[in-house]
Amino acid sequence: MNIEVKNQVAIVREPGVLITSGSSAMDLLATVRYESGCSAMMLFQEQLDESFFRLSSGLAGEVLQKFVNYQIRLAVVGDFSGYTSKPLQDFIRESNEGRQICFQPDEGAALAWLERA
Repeated sequence: MNIEVKNQVAIVREPGVLITSGSSAMDLLATVRYESGCSAMMLFQEQLDESFFRLSSGLAGEVLQKFVNYQIRLAVVGDFSGYTSKPLQDFIRESNEGRQICFQPDEGAALAWLERA
């Protein structure tokens, strides 16, 4: 697994789709936690199965609940402007106002959000 650690944040640099289900999210969480020791993680939009961004699929809820349960803060980096679903845009906005999960346009913004205690 290609993981870069920067300021106590595990940045997953592995190419391709990594999360397609709750179990693949658990596998990733365990691997990253074991290999890096970090309790904050950065993923990229393309590492999440496209169904993650269809809230009706339930994948986002299932995956993000794993991060909450295991107390891993998560930032997802990408361009989310192409998703026109109002519920998804509301979900992204509300997540960004919280302290556990965020969606950011670039690595710098994601890292700054994760570094906040």
